[in-house]
Amino acid sequence: MRARPLALLALAQAPLAQAQAPVPVVKAPATPLQTRVDALVGLFAGGGDFQADFADRFRAAISPEQMAVVTAKLRDQFGKPIAIERVQATGAWLADVVIGFDHGTASVTLQIEPTAPHRIIGLRITGTQYRNDTFEHVAADLRALPGSVGFGVYALEPRGPRPVIEVNAAAVAPIGSSFKLWVLAEAVRQVRTGMRRWSDVVALGPRSLPSGQMQAWPAGAPVTLQTLATMMVSISDNTATDTLMTTLARARVDAMVATVGVADPARTLPVLTTREAAAIKADPALLTAWTRSNLSSRRALLLVNRAKLASARLDVAMFDGAPIAPDGVEWFASPRDMARTLDWLRLHGDDAAQAMLAINPGIAPGSARAFGYAGYKGGSEPGVIAMNHLLNTRDGRWFAVTGNWHRTDAAVDDTAFAAITARAVALVAR
Repeated sequence: MRARPLALLALAQAPLAQAQAPVPVVKAPATPLQTRVDALVGLFAGGGDFQADFADRFRAAISPEQMAVVTAKLRDQFGKPIAIERVQATGAWLADVVIGFDHGTASVTLQIEPTAPHRIIGLRITGTQYRNDTFEHVAADLRALPGSVGFGVYALEPRGPRPVIEVNAAAVAPIGSSFKLWVLAEAVRQVRTGMRRWSDVVALGPRSLPSGQMQAWPAGAPVTLQTLATMMVSISDNTATDTLMTTLARARVDAMVATVGVADPARTLPVLTTREAAAIKADPALLTAWTRSNLSSRRALLLVNRAKLASARLDVAMFDGAPIAPDGVEWFASPRDMARTLDWLRLHGDDAAQAMLAINPGIAPGSARAFGYAGYKGGSEPGVIAMNHLLNTRDGRWFAVTGNWHRTDAAVDDTAFAAITARAVALVAR
């Protein structure tokens, strides 16, 4: 016999009462931000009206065809979008959103106009995640990338980094601006030993190429060491890096490479400034000489050509095309080396250094909030990408997630590598 629903049972046993008109339920109107959030599922399903949904400034940067390619790629990978799984408003017009698909999720940062019709002015995919993802799935996707990949996730323990998962983690590879972690480490050492203070003021040195902002600052502008280090780490400012490195002294930075635990420091020594690296890449004769040199002759080459390298005209367009000697003129380390570098900074870095690394955590704000601490420094140029995360979980455990990918024949897909790395970071957060 079917049980009577409890609500009906209660009504049957209650005394008769005079019927009353139902009280209408008034639903509060959705905010403009929520309305745009709710429309994301349809948009990622391939629907929506590109002209009406996106502001002029967005459409100037992204075409309907580009948007269609991105959303189609997500559907190919994760199936159809189903629902909004999580929303974290970070302002009246800004939110971190997790969109649920059949087989995974996509994290996006959404920004809308503050005035009607509140069209979308920013929509950035900050990470993707398979449902029931594992480190083994992450490793398989890394191995499928063309070119050379090295990667590792490490629990940072009293005896040193312990591998959780590794993919070619002992292989030495180009790491781009990740070398700036060694410069930061030497700055930390000099401040801790009293040789210098973060408040020391120096003159801004010769301009290098972007990334950064300080190449546009007045020549010789007075800046503190903390300003230089902060710009170097947070926005990878090359002019700040070169000025700081020159102030600290190259020989001491070279020594720090071994101190932080790089297993084969001679492979990357002498540590080049960013200006030197660009100038050597731009000069065929110097490029050939450098790639054929050993450690002692590389040091001699820098000494003999010091004036030439300092005055060379640099063109940022040189990095718009194919990779330029990523296996020859670069900074080199393995994932294991970079895990030891991050661990050294964890153990010896002061509050200032820790704060610098946390300015740009390298992951979406919503993902960063899953950790007690998230620090980051990466590096990239045509054919090279490297990412290095220092993470402290909510239960107090420390991890390093570090990896690199490079090709000599073509550019690498920075977005694809960042997405895979973000999955590893998300697994650490769990």
